[in-house]
Amino acid sequence: MKRDSFRAACRLLCGALCVFPFLLNAASQAQTVRPVINEMGNPSKGRVDYVNDSLTPLNVVLEAKSFTVSETGEISYRPLDPNIHLKLSTTSFRIQPQQTYYVFYEASSPQSPSWFVIYASFSGFPFRTAQGMNVRLQLPHTVYLLPKHSVEKNEVQIDRAELSRSDNKVRLEVENTGDNFGRVLETQLLYSKKKQEAPGFPVFPHSKRIVEIPLEDKTEGENVPVDFVLQFQNFKVEGKLQATQSLASAHASPSP
Repeated sequence: MKRDSFRAACRLLCGALCVFPFLLNAASQAQTVRPVINEMGNPSKGRVDYVNDSLTPLNVVLEAKSFTVSETGEISYRPLDPNIHLKLSTTSFRIQPQQTYYVFYEASSPQSPSWFVIYASFSGFPFRTAQGMNVRLQLPHTVYLLPKHSVEKNEVQIDRAELSRSDNKVRLEVENTGDNFGRVLETQLLYSKKKQEAPGFPVFPHSKRIVEIPLEDKTEGENVPVDFVLQFQNFKVEGKLQATQSLASAHASPSP
């Protein structure tokens, strides 16, 4: 079982997007779901910790959904696929202030790999939007049901690796030609005198992933990255960047 250490970004599901910034910030800091991502066998059992660090009791409702990730990382959600069998210990509960609530689940699918997300909707906050609407906060727990084998190095293909001097960005197009799921744990850009690190990303079976990485330094003189490294669990993929004058934005987004 693998757990990501970062905290899930929250999003508000309300009719108007005008919650006061300090209220939103307070809400997002007080509720936590851990782990955010769980990569496990198929079938498997898991546990999610829902933490309420605020001084107000909150109600939580869980909803499982399937999702698809585009080449640029945009996520599309839909009702849970019927071939994913999920049993939750509960689908609604109340968390007292400064307390943690544990939810256990069993998940399986005849097809591996498979993936889905369990969204927790928090409600009961002591503030409302400027229009008087109640605030609801959603935090995800993403589950991957994986076979014993993961993507192999010879199944990872780099279709493009470009450095745009004008946009000061690096664009990578990574293709998974195999049947198994893969995850880049970390991306590295190597300069002549430094190394820049960037977050990892999933690479789904028979899919391509486009990633754009803004550079920390100006691409002048020796401050130009010439190599990249994609670190997977059991191997790494290395290559050189090709410099271009411009780079059309792919609007790459983070994904689970």
